[in-house]
Amino acid sequence: MKRIKLISILLLFSSSVFAQTAPPADIATIEQGLKKLNVLGSVLYVAAHPDDENTRLLAYLAQEKHYRTGYLSLTRGDGGQNLIGNEQGELLGLIRTQELLAARRVDGAEQFFSRANDFGFSKGPGETLKIWDKEKVLSDVVWVIRKFRPDVIICRFPTTGEGGHGHHTASAILAQEAFTAAADPTRFPEQLKYVKVWQAKRLLWNTFSFGSINTTAPDQFKINVGVYNPILGKGYGEMAAESRSNHKTQGFGSAKQRGDVYEYFKTILGDAPKNDLMDGVNTAWTRVEGGSAIEAELNLIDKDFDVNHPEKSVTGLVKLLDKVEKVPDAYWKTQKTKELDELIAACAGLWCEAYSAEQTYAVGDQMNVLSQVINRYGLNISLSGLTLLQRPDNIDNDPGSFIEPIASYNLPLTTKDKTIPANELQSYNNDCIASKISQPYWLEAAHDAGTYKLNYEGNAGNPENPDAPTIQFNFLIDGHSIVLDRKLMYKYVNPAKGEIYQPVEIAPAVTANVAGKDYIFSTKQSQNIEIDLKSFTKANGSISIKPIPGWNVSPDKIEFTNKNKGDEWAAVFTVTPTNSTPNTSVFETIVTANGKSSSLGIKRISYEHVPNITLFPPSQAKLIYLDLKTAGKKIGYIEGAGDLVPEALRQVGYDVHMLTESEIMNSDLSVYDAIITGVRAYNVNNRLAVEQPKLMDYVNNGGNLVVQYNNNNGILVNQIGPYPFRPVNQRVTDETATVTVLDAQNPVLNYPNKTNDADFDGWIQERGLYFVSDIDPKYQTPLQMNDPNEQPNKGSLIVTNYGKGRFVYTSLAFFRELPAGVPGAYRLFVNLLSNPKK
Repeated sequence: MKRIKLISILLLFSSSVFAQTAPPADIATIEQGLKKLNVLGSVLYVAAHPDDENTRLLAYLAQEKHYRTGYLSLTRGDGGQNLIGNEQGELLGLIRTQELLAARRVDGAEQFFSRANDFGFSKGPGETLKIWDKEKVLSDVVWVIRKFRPDVIICRFPTTGEGGHGHHTASAILAQEAFTAAADPTRFPEQLKYVKVWQAKRLLWNTFSFGSINTTAPDQFKINVGVYNPILGKGYGEMAAESRSNHKTQGFGSAKQRGDVYEYFKTILGDAPKNDLMDGVNTAWTRVEGGSAIEAELNLIDKDFDVNHPEKSVTGLVKLLDKVEKVPDAYWKTQKTKELDELIAACAGLWCEAYSAEQTYAVGDQMNVLSQVINRYGLNISLSGLTLLQRPDNIDNDPGSFIEPIASYNLPLTTKDKTIPANELQSYNNDCIASKISQPYWLEAAHDAGTYKLNYEGNAGNPENPDAPTIQFNFLIDGHSIVLDRKLMYKYVNPAKGEIYQPVEIAPAVTANVAGKDYIFSTKQSQNIEIDLKSFTKANGSISIKPIPGWNVSPDKIEFTNKNKGDEWAAVFTVTPTNSTPNTSVFETIVTANGKSSSLGIKRISYEHVPNITLFPPSQAKLIYLDLKTAGKKIGYIEGAGDLVPEALRQVGYDVHMLTESEIMNSDLSVYDAIITGVRAYNVNNRLAVEQPKLMDYVNNGGNLVVQYNNNNGILVNQIGPYPFRPVNQRVTDETATVTVLDAQNPVLNYPNKTNDADFDGWIQERGLYFVSDIDPKYQTPLQMNDPNEQPNKGSLIVTNYGKGRFVYTSLAFFRELPAGVPGAYRLFVNLLSNPKK
């Protein structure tokens, strides 16, 4: 019983890599595992974003040196751009979380996060730490250090600003402060109920050479991380490329590098290394009491290991496990017990997994679970129990307190203490309760721009929900207990792809998705709002709308009866503004199903390179009553890196058509009142180089072309507009920065909407990015803006007449503002689409 509780607490704090289905058990994995078992050292790498980590170094530390290696990314990359889809913000952060976990499965490190939200580019650490709430994020870094207990901490960036991004510099500042704070019992003492203070040996900065910035020096400590691993059949430059290529939303597919590569380090705090990264740190078993005998026995097992008969090592490993479990150092006992349990199972040919009969269950319903076990070599193995690891519902709900240890529940078993014959697959059917919806823990509560709100402080650091349903298998091997945890999955067969595993979804009884994200009202005319409902169980109930001051909603309530699991239907409410003052309000549904109420929709994200992602966002939309006039109707849209601008324009009545290459090259483009290129289209759409002359002809013949921002690197045409200009890496990150009108009479500020200062209120994340420079005098520059202490910049919006038409290039962040329902952004963007000469 003691053993099970120890593992349960560990699950709460560890990376999900140790609660997955059927980990690799090939000979290379076993041999790497034997080597890792003989190393008692740990390294934590700290930076700000997904992709900041040095994957080559992580792979080297984890797979060559066999240290327990972790990457703490302070954010989930929520504020970046998406090169493979249109997800932004929280949704992008969910994808990048999974991309980092996929990268870690390649390089062998573990993954951690703080509660910091990537709110977009920041020009300095002062702004970053203010928006993040420095003390909260620092507490997370300290918490991870105290749990992980790294001997060495490595920063990707310095505190002196060479990393450029304010988040980068802030990550180094926080790591430096946490290095000391983690060892101080007066700092964040509430954590000490669960962890102990910890002092790492040293804090290093992994210096770099990026572009024109070279921070390496010959006198710095260096490591050759380009060595070859014959067991794995690849070098760490190759492994790093495989790892980094998982960052597909950022377009970071990488070429494999081979041969010597040196990483350089500068000591920030602690003793400087002279000969080895771990100078002064005992990474052998002699680090712990009783370790000498363990090391001697392990060396003998490793020496006698037979690659053709790994099962011959099981007896020795089981005896070794008995010694490891008696080690008084709780941290290394836990780590090495966990490694040994999996290593014994791999050598024994013991395979086990647990999966559900269906992919989705409603909270409170019975889940049908099938657990399977096979004993491939016929060793003396018996199953002594199955346990469901799930957090109980009656946990302390105080958001300020730390999470309690996970409770264990015994499941009914058809067979107990039964020896598993060789090559005989044993199946155990069990039931458990779906007790908690599958909501990412950092999205359970509303949050501000800088930090996610955690309902349970102990969740900090975890990449995924630590309480996801997990089946714990308890085996007796040669009379000794080993424990294997397998995350509960849904398994099915795709005829084209074969066997596929996906996460189990636990949903509310009935979800309600509002059909649109924003509803724009420019008059007091009513609009119908459709709500798409889906039942995940047998349900009766109703849907209603929370009262909204200034708006009339009818009917008051719509009932539903006798809905079965999987049923989908729609409810329609009529909404009318009753207020003469323009405003923005929130339309929120309330679904009452089987006597319980919720206000949640469902969102699924699916990409080939990551597991399916399911979340349950608030069932809401914005009602925006504003003075908006439109001119023209038909819009052609050329897809870029992915954005939600077409959907926003359809909401205000435009007919938006996604243009194909054939249509651009062969059809009459004059039927479009405006053509828009999506964000970064000139970076990612290779065919634009061919299509560009046709687009210029469209403008010359009277068309209106609106080009949204492009990155300054990798532009696919020599000249985007009819006259020269150059996108550069300049931006205004302060979304409240003053906007100065330089050309008040310019049509883009007057037709069909007369803009004013209020139209720049309520913008989110930034004013704009990748402004333009070297602007030809033929362009008009109607706006000027700048961040604090910077020179005024005219490059956010340029306009010119060309032939009979008009060309507009804008670096303003409309791709963020329109989906967020910013009223003034709608007014200004509609003006860009509306040529008064047309």
